[in-house]
Amino acid sequence: MAVKIRMRQQGRKNRQTFRLVVTDIRNPRDGKYVETLGSYDPHRKDKNLTVNTERLNYWLSKGAVLSDSAERLVKGVAPDVIKEMKQKQNAKRVKAAAKRRKKPVKATAPKKVEAAAAAVEAPKKKKAPAAKKVKKDES
Repeated sequence: MAVKIRMRQQGRKNRQTFRLVVTDIRNPRDGKYVETLGSYDPHRKDKNLTVNTERLNYWLSKGAVLSDSAERLVKGVAPDVIKEMKQKQNAKRVKAAAKRRKKPVKATAPKKVEAAAAAVEAPKKKKAPAAKKVKKDES
C-alpha cells in the first residue's frame, strides 16, 4: 500500500480548514484516511498549525511520502523533521549512485574489438566512378 501524508479539506464554503492526514494514494482528497496527524486553519492569526511530530516521524520511517503543500507547512512547525527526512533521502541517493559506479561494464566480444581495430587501421578504398553510358543516335 503506497501511503502519502497530505492535506484534507474541511470546513464550510469560503471558510476552509485543513487536516494533515495519512492516506492511501488511491483515495480522493477528502476521502478515507488512516490517521490524522494535525490541523491547519489559515484564518487564525496565531498558532494556526498543530502537528503531532512523533506520529509524523513514525509514518515517515515507514515509507510515507509528504505532499509538497504538507511539507511546506510542516517545515514551519518542525524543521528538524524535514531536515532529517532530506538527509535520509540524500544518503539513499548517494548510496544508489555508488552502487551504479561499482557495477562492472560488460566486456565486448573479442571478435568485435579486433574487427573495430582493423577497420580503424586500414583506410577505406574509394571506388572508381562508373562509366557514363552514351546513347547512339540511329538515324
